[in-house]
Amino acid sequence: MAGRAPAKADEPQPHPPKEQLPNISYCITSPPPWPEAILLGFQHYLVMLGTTVIIPSSLVPQMGGGNEEKAKVIQTLLFVAGLNTLLQTLFGTRLPAVIGGSYTFVPTTISIILAGRFSDTSDPIERFKRIMRAIQGSLIVASTLQIVLGFSGLWRNVARFLSPLSVVPLVSLVGFGLYEFGFPGVAKCVEIGLPQLILIVFISQYMPHVIKSGRHVFDRFAVIFSVVVVWIYAHLLTVGGAYNGKAPKTQISCRTDRAGLIDAAPWIRVPYPFQWGAPSFDAGEAFAMMMASFVALVESTGAFIAVSRYASATPMPPSILSRGVGWQGVAILVSGLFGTVNGSSVSVENAGLLALTRVGSRRVVQISAGFMIFFSILGKFGAVFASIPAPIIAALYCLFFAYVGAGGLSFLQFCNLNSFRTKFILGFSVFMGLSVPQYFNEYTALNGYGPVHTGARWFNDIVNVPLSSEAFVAGCLAYFLDNTLHRKDSSIRKDRGKHWWDKFRSFKGDSRSEEFYSLPFNLNKYFPSV
Repeated sequence: MAGRAPAKADEPQPHPPKEQLPNISYCITSPPPWPEAILLGFQHYLVMLGTTVIIPSSLVPQMGGGNEEKAKVIQTLLFVAGLNTLLQTLFGTRLPAVIGGSYTFVPTTISIILAGRFSDTSDPIERFKRIMRAIQGSLIVASTLQIVLGFSGLWRNVARFLSPLSVVPLVSLVGFGLYEFGFPGVAKCVEIGLPQLILIVFISQYMPHVIKSGRHVFDRFAVIFSVVVVWIYAHLLTVGGAYNGKAPKTQISCRTDRAGLIDAAPWIRVPYPFQWGAPSFDAGEAFAMMMASFVALVESTGAFIAVSRYASATPMPPSILSRGVGWQGVAILVSGLFGTVNGSSVSVENAGLLALTRVGSRRVVQISAGFMIFFSILGKFGAVFASIPAPIIAALYCLFFAYVGAGGLSFLQFCNLNSFRTKFILGFSVFMGLSVPQYFNEYTALNGYGPVHTGARWFNDIVNVPLSSEAFVAGCLAYFLDNTLHRKDSSIRKDRGKHWWDKFRSFKGDSRSEEFYSLPFNLNKYFPSV
C-alpha cells in the first residue's frame, strides 16, 4: 500500500540471495590436503560404483553373457568413466563432475537386445558379442548429436535463455525424479538397506554436533564409515546362514557372495577399443539412441548446474556449458568405441556427494578418476568393492538424490515467489514432470511396452524414452513457458531471476569465473566461442 509505514529495524528480513553457495569447505580451485583428498576421491569412487555395477548386471545376462562377460563390461565401464571424468574436468566445464553410466540409455539398449535379428544365434556368448557390437554402433552415431551441439556453440544459444525459474524444475527433478532408485532399492533387502540409510544420516548430520572435535571427520567421510559397518554386518548375516533357503531374489539382493564378480574378474586386464569386434550399424537403432542422447543432454545440463552450485562456483556461462556438452558427446563416443553397453552422462549421485561433504574440489574428483582407472585394470581388487550389496547403494542414493533436488529448489531465491506467473510455471512444469512419466512408466510396467507401440521399435523409443524422464518433461516445459509467457514485460525479467545470471553470460572479465572455468595450458585462445 502507498501509505504503508517503512519496516522496523527489528523486523525479520529475508535471506539475501547468494550467487555462490556459502559454507563450502573447499571450492573448485582450493583442494584439501593430499591425505584427505585421496580419501574423498576414494569415496567418490565408491559412490559411482553403484550405477557402474547395476546397469551391466541387469543388461549383460539379457544379452547372453555370463559372469565373465559381466565382469569385463563393468571393468570397461569403470575404465571409460575414469577417462571421461578426467577429460571433463580438464577440458570440459572443468567442474568436479563425475562422468559415468546413465539409466537414460537403458530402455533403448533393451530394445536393441530384444531385436529379432539376434534370435537366430544359438551360442549365448556369440549373441552377446553381436548385440554389444550393435549397441556400440548406435552409441557412436548418437555421440555426434552432443558433439555437434556442444562444440558448434548451438547449445550455448539454448543455454542463454535459461533463467533461475526454468532451472528450478529441471535441476529439482534431476534429483527427485530418481526416487524409484531410492527406497524401493532399499526395500529389496530392508534389513541391510534401512540400517545403512539410518546410519549415514546419523553419522553425517548428528555426529558432528554430538562429538565436536573441530575437524570435519564424520560429515566428510560418512559414506566410508557407514558402508564399512553395514557391509561387515551384511557379511555376518550371509556367513551366519540368515538367507539360506530364501527366495533367489532375496539372496541376490542381500547376500555378499552372489555377485559372481570376484571369481570371474581377471587379475589384470586393460580394456581397449573394439574389444568385442567391429561395431555394426542400424539406422533405426541409431536414431533411437540419438533421442536417448538428447534426453541425457537435457538431464546433464541440470546436473552440471547442480554441480556448479555445490562446488561454490559462479553461475556457469552458456559457452562453458556448451563446451562441457561437447566433451560429454566425446564421452559417449568413447563408450561406443570401448563397448560399455551404456552411454555416459553426469553422475547425479556424485553431485549429491559434493553437498554431503561440502567439498567441491576439482582435484578430489580427478583423484577419484584415478581410482576408477586403477581398479578397472586390477580386476580382482576392483571386483571386491563392486560386490557391495545393491540395497546399501540405494540407501546412499536416497541422500544424494535428495541433495541434488534441493539444490534445484535453492534457485528459487533469485525468483519472485509472489508472482502468479512464477507460481504457474513452477507448479505446472513440476506437476507435469511427475505426472506424464508416471503414466508412461505405469503403462510400460503393466503391458510390457510403452503407450506408443508400433511395429517400429526404434520409433517407439523416440517417443517413449523422453516422455518417461521427469527432468526432461519438467525442464523442457518450464523452458518453453518461461520464454514465451509475457516475456516482453519489463518486470518479468526480475521475476524470473534473469538479471542475476546475465552478468555471467561470459566468463571473460569476471575474475572468479575465469579462475573456475578457464582451460589449462592457455587453451582458451583456441576455443573462443565454446
